[in-house]
Amino acid sequence: MSKIFNEKINEEKFLQKREEVLAGWPTGKDVDLSEAISYHKNLGQDKNMVARLNRAIDKGETLIQPRAGVALPEELKDLLTYLHEEGEADVLPTTIDSYTRQNQYKEAAKGIEESRDEDRSMLNGFPAVNHGVEVCRDVIEDINVPLQVRHGTPDSRLLAEITLAGGFSDFEGGPISYNIPYAKKVSLEKTLTHWQYVDRLVGYYQEKGADINREPFGPLTGTLIPPAISHAVAILEAILAAEQGVKYLTLGCGQNGNMIQDIAAVLTLEKLSKEYLAAEGHDDVTITSVFHQWMGGFPQDEAKAYAVISWGAATAALSGATKVIVKTPHEAMGIPTKEANAAGLKATKQVVNMMKEQSFDQGDKFNQEKNMIEKEVHQLLSRVKELGEGDWCQGVIRSFEAGVLDIPFAPSQYNAGKVLPARDNDGAVRYLDFGDLPFTEEIKEFHQSKLEERGSFEEREASFQMVIDDIYAIGKGMLIGRPRE
Repeated sequence: MSKIFNEKINEEKFLQKREEVLAGWPTGKDVDLSEAISYHKNLGQDKNMVARLNRAIDKGETLIQPRAGVALPEELKDLLTYLHEEGEADVLPTTIDSYTRQNQYKEAAKGIEESRDEDRSMLNGFPAVNHGVEVCRDVIEDINVPLQVRHGTPDSRLLAEITLAGGFSDFEGGPISYNIPYAKKVSLEKTLTHWQYVDRLVGYYQEKGADINREPFGPLTGTLIPPAISHAVAILEAILAAEQGVKYLTLGCGQNGNMIQDIAAVLTLEKLSKEYLAAEGHDDVTITSVFHQWMGGFPQDEAKAYAVISWGAATAALSGATKVIVKTPHEAMGIPTKEANAAGLKATKQVVNMMKEQSFDQGDKFNQEKNMIEKEVHQLLSRVKELGEGDWCQGVIRSFEAGVLDIPFAPSQYNAGKVLPARDNDGAVRYLDFGDLPFTEEIKEFHQSKLEERGSFEEREASFQMVIDDIYAIGKGMLIGRPRE
């Protein structure tokens, strides 16, 4: 594979590449780009994610969105309608199945047939590539709110072609966030190349007057991710997308559990992303924010699960996040029923509505947290740009090689895996092991002192055992993994 740089793909090369991508499965032949752009323009504002997010910004709303997807279109329509009407979801997803995420369309086809034979979904999502443009449009036309594509695909080029032509107005993921936390052996050169294509496709729609939103996946591995690491990835993916012509981006992070740190994370991400995009000449990009409720282990008890959901809802509302991705009370038990999914949505909606008139007191602890996150992000991204000699694509590749970017608990062989996070005595996520992150001694001393405070309180050394205890803590009814008495 040739060396990749952060340069906009020229139109001629892009249109030539499309022929190869669309030949990847028979449904690709049904994609007519000019007709698809016209289709989007005629769908109306109620089904366009950009329009809905912009309305939320104007009204100061926090929208609620579930995760949901099944194999067959009629069942998907029924599920999404139920989550909108019964669950009061403001916007909706279509989660793509695991076979499609790995570009295994033959296996997905078998899953469709098995689902029809068994009269229930035998796939863990919607195989949009197999169903094709017309079936996607049938879903879009049946649902009266905007739909987003959620997946987890390192190479999502054909998925993007079919779902965007099918009327979806929001496409999730990115070259880092849908590679390092998801795949083991996929190189960054590959995913950077594939996602340049996806972002160029979205940019092409945009240039022709069809608004499409893009949302990098903020939580990464979803396990004790320090805000600066997820911020650095989100901002990098935003810069790469904007270079290809993307004008609307939703950036986010996952809940860690300490409300002060989580609110600081949402607010600093919005601020920093706008600053970095403007510095790259992309000050015309609109940024919205998304907060993901707790992505780690959940309590099996439903009442306790609702408490975790409500804590995330309150944090999202107080942070002013544009959108919150909602969990269900069945998280610990596998794929939720539609009733459980709706229940999580209604619990979140109730909390968000109750928090509308309330504000968060940004005191000294908040300002310390905010300032520390900003310093860390600047130090990470400064080194990324330096290693790339000014080019962000090369900077990403070289930074992962050097451990300058390092995502905790990621399976990728291209990730150093040296960074270890743990909670401090207030439950905020700190660095137990910095790996090769390029932080100053000031930053390192801050985190070390916070973990030493916890160690002193618990009468034990700050060690890997803390990490293990913290990973399982919420599932056991606590935020911090205290040692058993």
